[in-house]
Amino acid sequence: MTYATLANLTDRFGEAMLVSLTDRGEFASGTVDVTVVNRALADTDAVIDGYLARRYALPLSVSQPLLTDIAEAIAIWKLHTSEPDPKIEADQKAAIVMLKDISNGVIALTAAGIEAPSTGGTGVQFTDRERNMTQDNMTGLI
Repeated sequence: MTYATLANLTDRFGEAMLVSLTDRGEFASGTVDVTVVNRALADTDAVIDGYLARRYALPLSVSQPLLTDIAEAIAIWKLHTSEPDPKIEADQKAAIVMLKDISNGVIALTAAGIEAPSTGGTGVQFTDRERNMTQDNMTGLI
């Protein structure tokens, strides 16, 4: 499942920014290089799936707005070839923190989850040793 699209990135960051980040040819074309954007989005999807796979059945069947926001923050960070703006850096770090929280169950998505791995046990079990002092062998002492 693709969590963000070129249209999402254009809406959030503007076409001018995407042109400046993706127009990497020898001669500037003045347009967004869709191949570069798609590679960043695919890399972003892989990162998100890596965190989600622990808790959710993939691919997700329902679009999650939170994941779109996270994907946009990570993808725009990935498009930078040099040090990004501090805001973009902070957004990417916050997105990774949210992914960790989703993976650990702190933040829940409205998607089908997977069962937690079972230990094979059915609960707490106690094993008691044989009693050395019983009514029968204590006769005469009590």
